[in-house]
Amino acid sequence: MKLLIILFLTLAINARVVLLDRVNLNDIEFKNFNFSEISDLAYDKKNKILYMISDKGTLFSFYAIFDNKIHLKPLNAYYLKTKKGKRLKRWKRDSEGMVLVGKKLFVSFEGKPKILQISKDGKKIKKIRLPNALKRVKQRSSNKGLEALAYHSKYGFLTAFEYAPKGRDKCNQQIFSSSGRVWDVKLEPFDNCAITALEVMDRDNILILERAYSGIFSPFVVTLKKFNLKTNKSEILFQINTSNDDRVENFEGLTKVAKNRYLIISDDNDNPFANTILMYVEIQ
Repeated sequence: MKLLIILFLTLAINARVVLLDRVNLNDIEFKNFNFSEISDLAYDKKNKILYMISDKGTLFSFYAIFDNKIHLKPLNAYYLKTKKGKRLKRWKRDSEGMVLVGKKLFVSFEGKPKILQISKDGKKIKKIRLPNALKRVKQRSSNKGLEALAYHSKYGFLTAFEYAPKGRDKCNQQIFSSSGRVWDVKLEPFDNCAITALEVMDRDNILILERAYSGIFSPFVVTLKKFNLKTNKSEILFQINTSNDDRVENFEGLTKVAKNRYLIISDDNDNPFANTILMYVEIQ
């Protein structure tokens, strides 16, 4: 089965991306915590700690090693909390994006757009000031906020709404930086096209994870593309959909773990019939 998966991805993406490993995390357990609805990832290479954030405001950590396989050991789980140690209120805990900058963790949220620095046990440290360009736009709804978060050495935080802001074509998206720079990004022309994750590849290029879903009678499409920050040009690395592959999941999270190697994770929406799949790929 794994050979078939690798063959499919290699053929579909012209050998630019190789699937190294793919594991189902449905059986992962944390005492007193529901491990589900994972929306993003961040990896501490020095200490070999993989962080996962759920969109219900829970931070999970694993001891993680990546050779050509995924090796995980569950460590801790914490609710996101205020500075005083109280759990964030339900309407303030819709955590979607996450990035590790040095030793510091940052999380972006839907609802009212915000980025928080948090401690490794989930406590709020401070709120990050958003750029004026982002403050001026209107999101399509309270559940269509800052879905993706990455960090660039030149531009600072990179973030994007799940769906294009009001007044724009739905597939004519924007990426905002904390330094004030804004990039227009043309998503793939599917119904309900959305950005679900961002990651920095190098100084000039980032990865954009896209999803399109418009109902059970339409294909569920996942696209990973490379976007050049200088030229605004993009290149599709792979695209999979439910019309020709039954292993497509609701992939929402993305992080770099080594040179040219990345993790992609799916959100099971707390649905017993869905899966939390961790995919380990190499981009050549």
